[in-house]
Amino acid sequence: MSFDAFPPFISAHLHFLINHFPEKIKVEHVLSGGKTFAGGLDRFTLLIPYCLDYIKWDVIYNAEFPLAPPDIIFGPEDEDFHPLHMTASVGEGDLKFQNILSDWNHKDPTRLLALIQELRDRYMAYQKKRVGEVDDDRLTFEISTICSREGIEMQISSGAEKPEEVKFAVPLMDMNINKMVHGCPWRHPQKIYLQVIYPVGKKYASTPSPPRLKLMSTTELRALFSIEDVKLPSWLDGMCMAEYLPHLEESLQKQVVEAVSLIDIRRHFIESLALLLGRPLEADPVFCRKATFLASSGSFVFLVHLLISTQFPKQQPALMLQSSQHISPQGIPKRSPLLSEYPWSPRWEASQMAERIFDFLVDESLNFKRFCNESQPQH
Repeated sequence: MSFDAFPPFISAHLHFLINHFPEKIKVEHVLSGGKTFAGGLDRFTLLIPYCLDYIKWDVIYNAEFPLAPPDIIFGPEDEDFHPLHMTASVGEGDLKFQNILSDWNHKDPTRLLALIQELRDRYMAYQKKRVGEVDDDRLTFEISTICSREGIEMQISSGAEKPEEVKFAVPLMDMNINKMVHGCPWRHPQKIYLQVIYPVGKKYASTPSPPRLKLMSTTELRALFSIEDVKLPSWLDGMCMAEYLPHLEESLQKQVVEAVSLIDIRRHFIESLALLLGRPLEADPVFCRKATFLASSGSFVFLVHLLISTQFPKQQPALMLQSSQHISPQGIPKRSPLLSEYPWSPRWEASQMAERIFDFLVDESLNFKRFCNESQPQH
């Protein structure tokens, strides 16, 4: 989104925050607090990633008094979160926090980032303290077994119509996936998490129900690896996270390494197809998931769009044909539906896969040409 309607100093703060925050942060509900719009926009809502969800904080500047730091309003569910009064004694962290506010310099574009990061760290400590106070023996035991793991976030939630539960976000695998992908376009580190949700019980049951488990990942990772294709190991009776996680991480690590190796296999397949169809007009150079070729059948010229899944070669590519000569009444080039019903075997060599697709296109291009001609309006 553009921040041009903000006063320059607020715009600079937001640009630096968006570009340097460790995770993807969002800005919503942009407003002006002045009686007229002349002063520009000066308040907005930040959606800050936390525990595989977002916490929403309203940030309120006063464009007419830029020397003052912004006010931060936390969500209604966090009315007990008081970051300025979290410890009885003033420690190094408290002095740092107070200095951010007392030495506020609106000309320094890093100040909003420093403020939000410090508040998020304190929010994490606040949620950890709340979870630790829950009267549940199993949760107490779980926390004691995983407290040494870095990056775990936890949150307690409840509502009028749902029971109290504790949610953990556990980062998996100590590996830098970004560095494994040559030419990686990702701005933020790509991670995989296990979401673990425990219902809160007052006493430790003899056979407690297993927690709800769900794998989640950063959005951009889907170009390389789909967590929807991962089958989670079973949670055995009496198991705890410290026992469950090593087996899951070992399996995931193998699958991610295999997913990276499949990039070269897809690249080799596209290169094999290029020997028959010619150099692609465009292709995905990093993940090798897409390519477009220019083809012809007699005088009929068309494009072949190739869509390759992360499950290639187990799953065959989908093809879409697009005419270069036939336009719909809405001005859109005529296209075929996705085509994936053609001879295929994941055991074939890349050259044989390419030959089978080429043979299929020879026949299908005639059907597509007929479809385009028959659906073309008569003048």
